Amino acid sequence: MKRDVQSVVLVLIGAALLRISLGGEMYLRYVKAGLRPALIAAGAILLLLGLIGVVRDGILRKHEQSAGEEHHHRAHGHESHDEYEGHEHAGDDEHAASGGSHGHDHGQGPRVAWLLCLPVIALFLIAPPALGSYTAERSDNVVAKPAAKTVDAGFPALAPGDPLDMTVGDFSVRAVWDTADTLKDRHVRLTGFVTPGPNGTWYVTRLVISCCAADATARKVEIHGMAAPPTDAWVQVTGTWLKSDGPPASESTIPALTATKADRIPTPKEPYE
Repeated sequence: MKRDVQSVVLVLIGAALLRISLGGEMYLRYVKAGLRPALIAAGAILLLLGLIGVVRDGILRKHEQSAGEEHHHRAHGHESHDEYEGHEHAGDDEHAASGGSHGHDHGQGPRVAWLLCLPVIALFLIAPPALGSYTAERSDNVVAKPAAKTVDAGFPALAPGDPLDMTVGDFSVRAVWDTADTLKDRHVRLTGFVTPGPNGTWYVTRLVISCCAADATARKVEIHGMAAPPTDAWVQVTGTWLKSDGPPASESTIPALTATKADRIPTPKEPYE
């Protein structure tokens, strides 16, 4: 890759990271809130390294131009020498045109390398949305079993409230693993986006991240008693837990909710749990 392209790419990536991390809540589409300082630091470091590279490349380019001009003047000064020296100088020029110029161009690469800048420039023009149903449909719904002491001692009592606001993740863990059925007869309200299921079913879904969007996994709750809103629409669904009469609970069990109300809402600032 050309040296100047490498430097410009670093500048663009660093600037894009700073734009994402300093531009309101946009960074929450990519990482957890706690990683914002690290994202800012990474952007600043890359921007600084890129600017240093741009300055360095400019100095090297001027040095190479000066060396080329000096060589050109020296070549014209030797034109008055005898034929033998002229032949020898011609040989030197051929060597410079092949090996010597190769030394100057080493590592420069084709001009097409500038195309590497286009994806980074796109980040300034297009802000990708948070992950949605496309990712959720291709992600396994895994409800990990809590620690044995939590299951054996029993889940803590639910907070008061009617309806009780719960995350999709917390609802799923209780619905699958709480043998005391603390969700029974409680009105709960879940917030998430709509993911279509088989045979006309649908889920209220939330993606859970440990670090960034690259490790996102889905949490789904199957909704009964309510027609499906448009796919990827954000909703608040109110209803009661629908206990499964199927096989014993496992990590792949998808809990269910009998809905009494489903309201469309704007996309939240923090789309991941």
